[in-house]
Amino acid sequence: MAYRTGAPKVLAIVLAGGEGKRLMPLTADRAKPAVPFGGIYRLVDFALSNVVNSGYLKVVVLTQYKSHSLDRHVTKTWRMSTMLGNYVAPIPAQQRMGKSWYLGSADAIYQSLNTIRDEKPDIVVVVGADHVYRMDFSQMVEQHIESGAGVTVAAIRQPIAMADQFGVIEVADEDPTRIAAFREKPADPKGLPDAPEEILASMGNYVFSADVLVEAVTKDHVLEGSRHDMGGDIVPALVAQEAAFTYDFKKNEIPGGTDRDKGYWRDVGTLDSYFDAHMDLISIHPIFNLYNYDWPIFTDYGPYPPAKFVHGHHGRFGEALNSAVSPGTVISGARVTNSVIGANCRVHSYSEVDQAVLLDKVIIGRHCRIRRAIIDKNVIVPEGTEIGYDHDHDRTRGFEVTENGIVVIGKDQEVTP
Repeated sequence: MAYRTGAPKVLAIVLAGGEGKRLMPLTADRAKPAVPFGGIYRLVDFALSNVVNSGYLKVVVLTQYKSHSLDRHVTKTWRMSTMLGNYVAPIPAQQRMGKSWYLGSADAIYQSLNTIRDEKPDIVVVVGADHVYRMDFSQMVEQHIESGAGVTVAAIRQPIAMADQFGVIEVADEDPTRIAAFREKPADPKGLPDAPEEILASMGNYVFSADVLVEAVTKDHVLEGSRHDMGGDIVPALVAQEAAFTYDFKKNEIPGGTDRDKGYWRDVGTLDSYFDAHMDLISIHPIFNLYNYDWPIFTDYGPYPPAKFVHGHHGRFGEALNSAVSPGTVISGARVTNSVIGANCRVHSYSEVDQAVLLDKVIIGRHCRIRRAIIDKNVIVPEGTEIGYDHDHDRTRGFEVTENGIVVIGKDQEVTP
């Protein structure tokens, strides 16, 4: 297509309708993109921050599953200057094209084609809302325009042994940017021409020429047997037309980035990966650096005062080491280590919290011991409770225990000693 003089007109679509079954019980009362992360953020904040920092200020967020918490957060937090025509608009499933809800990510876009027709963009950037990373999408858009692609798929290099965990992009021998095949979790992956021990895994982020996207999802809507999935159906169809190219994430340069966090990308789709991603935040030199003010992660955590640490005598020391503690929290004569503590929590005297993720408004009573745990909002842990030390006892109390031994307590769940 012919682009307008100057910068192309870009619309960003954030796919935020994910149910997140593997994150239960954290998704029992909210959509996956609304799950809190890193003390004060929601997962959707990472996608939106990347889009906005890239300079794209017209954004729609497509929601569906248990979307109230997500819609509320986006509406309250993500406000743009309407004078300049900028917006972040949450759009719930509306049954605009019939009596069905979204049948997949491609169908979500098909049912929301009015947003594209109204905005009339040259380029549509489509991103997921459930990964933790930094990315400048403008660099990917630039490559997309230069290549003449119909779609460009963001990809990250992974060891070839992990190919069965991803949608794998195989590139053409004569052009390492053109996609020759898109295979879902292959058992016999093909290594990269410049790195036979690596594969390119799809990140679930796409840049489309707008007319190509509209045509692709419209055709897919009536295609018998389609799962109406962006990665599973739309991209392979464009691969067959030799219109699909890939963008290697390792080329992406972020202002303020370091060698240590360059190329960081985490799929937090399981409880264990969600826990591990939190642990990435709290080292002295964190693997993912929240303190990069040149590429900030935006959010709104409410009107809370600074965190406070009280009591330093008679055997009580309010302290937190190798931890991130959010505003409004009070550590009162307790010891917190290697943990991420959400906003407005209370950890009372003589308690020990180690390798834990506490979401907002958790209260830990006196003389408690907690380790390797995720505790969701509003949970009250009674005095003298131990969590994470006896998994059989944890299970009998109704707590989830993951394959890696992380104990998970759901929102508002009752806890007994």
